[in-house]
Amino acid sequence: MTSFFIEGGHRLSGSITPQGAKNEALEVICATLLTSEPVRIKNIPDILDVNNLIKLMGDMGVDIVKNGKGDYTFTAQNINLDYLQSHEYMDRCTLLRGSVLLIGPLLARFGSARISKPGGDKIGRRRLDTHFYGFKKLGTSFKYDDAHGTFEMKTDRLRGCYMLLDEASVTGTANIIMAATLAKGTTTIYNAACEPYIQQLCRLLCNMGAKISGIASNLITIEGVENLHAATHSILPDMIEVGSFIGMAALVGDGITIKGVSYPDLGIIPDAFRRLGISVERQGDDIYIPHHDHFQIESFIDGSFMTLADAPWPGLTPDLLSVLIVVATQAKGTVLFHQKMFESRLFFVDKLIEMGALIILCDPHRAVVVGHNKEIKLRARRMTSPDIRAGIALLIAALSAEGTSRIDNVEQIDRGYENIEERLCALGAVIKRHQD
Repeated sequence: MTSFFIEGGHRLSGSITPQGAKNEALEVICATLLTSEPVRIKNIPDILDVNNLIKLMGDMGVDIVKNGKGDYTFTAQNINLDYLQSHEYMDRCTLLRGSVLLIGPLLARFGSARISKPGGDKIGRRRLDTHFYGFKKLGTSFKYDDAHGTFEMKTDRLRGCYMLLDEASVTGTANIIMAATLAKGTTTIYNAACEPYIQQLCRLLCNMGAKISGIASNLITIEGVENLHAATHSILPDMIEVGSFIGMAALVGDGITIKGVSYPDLGIIPDAFRRLGISVERQGDDIYIPHHDHFQIESFIDGSFMTLADAPWPGLTPDLLSVLIVVATQAKGTVLFHQKMFESRLFFVDKLIEMGALIILCDPHRAVVVGHNKEIKLRARRMTSPDIRAGIALLIAALSAEGTSRIDNVEQIDRGYENIEERLCALGAVIKRHQD
């Protein structure tokens, strides 16, 4: 087990550059399976989830060349289809949530896919029904082996159709789009997710020769083609990491610049922090967060206290609610957080309560935070990271706390944040990594 020891109370300053987007990386790397020609992808983050996917694809037979830091070329010319039936492949899929994104490309190109129930964060149910609904509509037979927890899908040829998704699932939409690119005929997906990750995936696929319209909307049309070809793609900055750095700068910053954020792709994220009273200053494609002695939560026009809730894009991403909750603990005022998607994601607030935060967990989906107005500092504690986003939120809380905190199971944080302690220490943080 790996732990962080965080010495709280140090003020941070300087500039920091966000990594490439984790969620986009998982999608576009899997998309390279759709062609036998080389696909070059730049700005790939050096994080555990992505590195595990790259290694898995190499073991599948993909030729992978590292051109430089975060710059890889993938050539999926000689896929070992026998390996995809092995117990080793199944076991590795279990450990990697992103492995579910292999299904669409494998079905489209090879007509079959077999995968075990994927792993990932323990934040509640993360059903895969939307994925399988889309594949069945495209003409795939489906079989689930309950004894082994494996899914098996086969098709003679995917055929385009109209489908209305039951939820705007990001990975579900990505998987169906990838499958539809090589299907016969036209596929129309309504209630599609339209996050920047999906937009970027569609742009890569179009550069590879796919015919996709409706990009950035919830109505996407894909005209199937016979083959896709080589392309080059650059991944966007990770908007979740940008939001994490905004929250960190608000609590312990003495003026922090977040460089190259691709501001138009942040959507409502800067405004969500502004509603908590944070000054978020745009400077070209950078964001500057000044020192905050105090910040006050806004109220609604009718005087009722603020509610922040997650929603499909362009609404507020659920991945940032954990960070926003930590920021709110030191604001002046009261705010209700409503996490609609996952019924276990708010349980980490118990650790913040132990640190001295004033939080009422109303139910698995709602929490009320009464801000300290920085009059009471959080207290250092020993904690365990339950998932990627709660882990970074606890790290931010520990940076603002009195004393030295310990966070165990930081492998969860490593899954989504590249060399996080080194980058924060460069700003003035005191964080030491310890391996038991």
